Amino acid sequence: MPRLSHPDRVEQVLKLRQRRETGPRIAARVGLSTATVARILTRHGLSRLKNLDPKEPPRRYQRQRPGELIHVDIKKLGCIGRVGHRIHGDRTTRVRGIGWEFVHVAIDDASRLAYAEVLPNERSPTSVAFLKRSVAWFQSQGVSVQAVMSDNGSCYVSHVFKAVCQTLNLRHLRTRPYRPRTNGKAERFIQTLLREWAYKRPYPTSGQRTDQLNPYLDRY
Repeated sequence: MPRLSHPDRVEQVLKLRQRRETGPRIAARVGLSTATVARILTRHGLSRLKNLDPKEPPRRYQRQRPGELIHVDIKKLGCIGRVGHRIHGDRTTRVRGIGWEFVHVAIDDASRLAYAEVLPNERSPTSVAFLKRSVAWFQSQGVSVQAVMSDNGSCYVSHVFKAVCQTLNLRHLRTRPYRPRTNGKAERFIQTLLREWAYKRPYPTSGQRTDQLNPYLDRY
């Protein structure tokens, strides 16, 4: 590539980036355009300063007994008016303005026993009602829930959610801000749901997709 920057220049750019210099400052010091510096940094995975920080080693944990901790989370799904672009690949035929629905999930940390419902929103009353039904369902499976972990979504930090946790005698644990991996078991379960249920087949309607949720959970 005739216009590729000389390796010595590239090395200079990377060394300055390691000193946490910004793109414009690097460009001024090495005599390259800001756009060229940006391309070099992107190519080497250093377009953001936070990429210079060493990656945290994974901290895996697992509760010993079912019910010690359940993880809850919510995923927004587009309602279905016809078979969607994820199946046929044609984004020009999307049905716009059809709305959203939300799959609420609860998964046990120790056993991975899971419960989920498709609900119309993610507001506090809906999330609280889902938590009550989840705890009751786990109880029907012989699992007594002691604690629940969530992210810091508005429905989970509400006073009503706190009050229900107290009523159910549940300890409520929340993830640290910008640390979704702390609730990783719920995050991972949602990805599995999307791949093996929500986008597995060409559902003609949202109702037919919802009808397949419980059979999928039984298989899971």
